[in-house]
Amino acid sequence: MADILNNLIISNFVLLEFLFSLGLSIIIGLAVAFVYKITHKGLNYESSFLATLALLAPIVTLVMYFIRGNLVLSLGLVGSLSIIRFRTPIKDTKDMIFLFWTIAAGLGIGTLNWTITIIATVVLGLLMYVFYKVRYGRQVHNQYILMLSGHDNFSEAIIKNWTEKGIMQISLRSREIENNNFQVVYELRFLEKNLEQIQTFVSELQADKNIDKVSLLSPQLNLPM
Repeated sequence: MADILNNLIISNFVLLEFLFSLGLSIIIGLAVAFVYKITHKGLNYESSFLATLALLAPIVTLVMYFIRGNLVLSLGLVGSLSIIRFRTPIKDTKDMIFLFWTIAAGLGIGTLNWTITIIATVVLGLLMYVFYKVRYGRQVHNQYILMLSGHDNFSEAIIKNWTEKGIMQISLRSREIENNNFQVVYELRFLEKNLEQIQTFVSELQADKNIDKVSLLSPQLNLPM
C-alpha cells in the first residue's frame, strides 16, 4: 500500500513538473516571438514564423521529456528527425539566431534548467532590443548607384563641382554612347547622411537640359530597416 502511494505521489510530482515545464516553455516561446516581432523591420517578415518560434520551445521540451535518460529513444529520435527535410530557406541570418534561441530554451527547460533558461532569455532579449535600438552593424544609408541618360554631349560639370566641395566621392562604372544618346552609371558615396544635399544634387542634374532621366538607386544591403 505504501509503495502504491509513493508511486502515485511520484507520478503526480512528475506530471506537475512536466506541466510547469510545458507552460514555462510556451511563455518563453511567446517572449522570443515578441522580441522578434518588435525588432524585425525587414521586407521578408512572415507572420507564420512567429507561430514557429512560439511553438518550437514547448515541442523541444516535450521531446526532451521523452528521451530523458533513454538511449534507445534518443537514437530513434535522431533517426526519425533525419527523415524531415526543412525546405523553407532562411532569408535572414538573424532568423537563424531566433530559431537556435527558442530551441536552446526548449532544451534548457526540458532538462529542468529553469532558472538558467529564464535568465538567458531575459539577457538575450535585452541584448537584441539594444542592438535594434542602436542599429548595431547597419551601414549608413549614404551609398548609391547613379544612372544618367540623355542626348547630345554629357557635361560632368555638376558632378565635378560636388566632388570638389568634398561632399561626396564618385567613381565611373560605365559609359555608353549610341548615336546622339548617352547613358552613364556612377557609384557615389555621400560623406554625410544629409537628405537635403542628396535632393539638391538630384535637382541640379534634372535641371540639365541634356539629361532626360536621373535614377538614384540604393544597394539592397543599404536600405533602411
